[in-house]
Amino acid sequence: MVQRAQRVKKVSTGPARRDTESRAAGRPRNKPFGNVTRGTTNPNRLRRVDRWLAGPEAWRLATEAAPLVVDLGYGGSPATAVELYQRIHAVCPAAHVTGIEIEPARVQGAKALEHAGLDFRVGGFEIPVPGQATMVRAFNVLRQYDEADVRLIWAIVCSRLSPHGLFVDGTCDEIGRRSTWVALDPGGPQSLTISLRFGAFERPSDVAERLPKALIHHNVPGEKIHAFLQALDQQWLASAPLASFGNRQRWLLMCHRMFDAGWPITRAPSRWRLGELTVAWAAVDPG
Repeated sequence: MVQRAQRVKKVSTGPARRDTESRAAGRPRNKPFGNVTRGTTNPNRLRRVDRWLAGPEAWRLATEAAPLVVDLGYGGSPATAVELYQRIHAVCPAAHVTGIEIEPARVQGAKALEHAGLDFRVGGFEIPVPGQATMVRAFNVLRQYDEADVRLIWAIVCSRLSPHGLFVDGTCDEIGRRSTWVALDPGGPQSLTISLRFGAFERPSDVAERLPKALIHHNVPGEKIHAFLQALDQQWLASAPLASFGNRQRWLLMCHRMFDAGWPITRAPSRWRLGELTVAWAAVDPG
């Protein structure tokens, strides 16, 4: 069942706008900012983005004496927050992970899993934690909201980041084989990452149905994200001669071709080998 996109409550004009500005400035409010969502999840669903956070982005954890990592909107099961703790703790034992959910019953159900380095609390996009967050991961959360609210949500969450902090707004399929995410720092969106399991797609553009909310409705001719996905497909088809050596080799050639064609993708063969590709936000920004 597909849930209809929701508007964030009280974010339009007048008093509501002033309330939003108060949240962005870090002033307290009475209720969590956001709406209760379906909360569906599966264990190991977010392994691809976790692998990225604990890999090329792990340097951010080293900028803080006691980095705080937030799993925002972990859903009906705290499994993804527990997994995030395990993966982050493996590279930064000093990190603390907080799972945040807007539904009190979900938080209460997760309390039994708390231990040193992991806790759960009620909240929303205002990120109700002391200090600032080093990393905030929100997966399959914003896709349940209206696109008109995405930029506002981004701004509020980014205002809660430390100077080298990172906010990840992403989407994936039910078992985590097709994932995409936007990476934002305190200055706003910086990149889009596509991460696919080899064998889980025929063409790279198959990931289109899992694009983040800010992009999914812009995958039409004339838009940047459409041009990017079409370019991926073209280079994937052009790399077909390597298919007999496996999809990994074909993907690697596709990435090299994209880079050589002038697309602002991160030159990272070790990440490409995982079925991952990161492009500068400017190349896909719908404006």
